[in-house]
Amino acid sequence: MSALAGVTLWRAGAADAEALAAIQQSAYARNREILGVEPIPLKIAAADIIAGKETWLAEAGGAALGALALERDGEALLIWSVATAPAAQGRGLGRAMLDFTHRRARELGLARIRLYTGEKLTGNVAWYRRNGFAVDRIEDMGDRRAVHMSKTI
Repeated sequence: MSALAGVTLWRAGAADAEALAAIQQSAYARNREILGVEPIPLKIAAADIIAGKETWLAEAGGAALGALALERDGEALLIWSVATAPAAQGRGLGRAMLDFTHRRARELGLARIRLYTGEKLTGNVAWYRRNGFAVDRIEDMGDRRAVHMSKTI
């Protein structure tokens, strides 16, 4: 368990699959509309995400309102998914999860964080840039274009 600025993160277990699915469904609904395709994190069952990735749930005000799925990617920590329920957006929960990711990368002895987001999600790209990430490349995935970003910590 970890506490950051009024946010508590805990490692998700099998019993948290329903909460993870609910957070992701609500958080990614807007992305689905913008992208015109299913967001990648919604293509995988929540139970499989928990089983295969280092998955954390974030609680603020007594409710699970955020989710973070991480995985080691060579010498970097990949933010595979970060999701904030719409009711909690704009209140610093995403930033708290990003801060946690920095700390987690350092704990693992990694000096780089990577992520990807949809090219059409210009607000996401701008937010990550404001938080120190740079665009590494844009990948054409056929049904979408992914912006790969990274940051040295």
